[in-house]
Amino acid sequence: MREFSVDGVGARLFAHEDGHGPAVVMLHGAMANHLAALPLIAPLAERYRIITPDLRGSGRSWYGGPLTFDQLADDVALLLDHIGVGQAVVGGVSSGSGIALRFARRHPGRTIALVLVKPIYAGEARGYSDQQKATFGMMHAVASRALEEGVQVLKPLYANLPGGMRERALAMMEGFDPASVVATSHFVTSGAQPFMAAADLASLALPTLLVRGDDPLHPAEVSDLYAVNIPKCTAVPASTTDVAGMIGPFVDECFRSAA
Repeated sequence: MREFSVDGVGARLFAHEDGHGPAVVMLHGAMANHLAALPLIAPLAERYRIITPDLRGSGRSWYGGPLTFDQLADDVALLLDHIGVGQAVVGGVSSGSGIALRFARRHPGRTIALVLVKPIYAGEARGYSDQQKATFGMMHAVASRALEEGVQVLKPLYANLPGGMRERALAMMEGFDPASVVATSHFVTSGAQPFMAAADLASLALPTLLVRGDDPLHPAEVSDLYAVNIPKCTAVPASTTDVAGMIGPFVDECFRSAA
């Protein structure tokens, strides 16, 4: 595992990489860091160069200012520029899938394929569901206290995670920056979306692997929207337990086709 950073963009952007060969990027979701995305592509390090950033406002990429999808997508491009990578398979989990999608729309020539794991964004035309609004509102009510009370206020957000996952999340939380927590929470709660409507999904002319969501935060209706409208979309059930095992063959086929 190697670490690198990019300065001079209003923040220090950190990322981790492993392996060699064609590049695969995986982006984590809100209130997390690269460790939340790494297990999805870690097995690929035997044959690919895997890259897992700490997104701006998360992990060690501290940033307390306003966030936008364009900014977050361009950060990924800057990180790839820094290590001399022109094209990559780009993926994301939960809210990270929205940044991956925005990257593909903003930098189509650099995106070989997309991996979208349990997406949450339905586009500007639809916005969040009522359940998503309630969940993100609750999250923001807690996270907004981080500046005054420290990142320990986030502990209740991880209380219902399974034991091992909960312990990893709590350990990850210890490295968070309070201002970054507030900035990220504000961005997610704002309802900003990475695309406008279904027509934008239909314009994605690249292979896409979709791991469906099926819970209030990752509604099945969002996955249905993607599966129906993205032309080259391969969807796998939300019940899939070995997501990394699904990503590997998909990435292999994408790079074979691109060769």
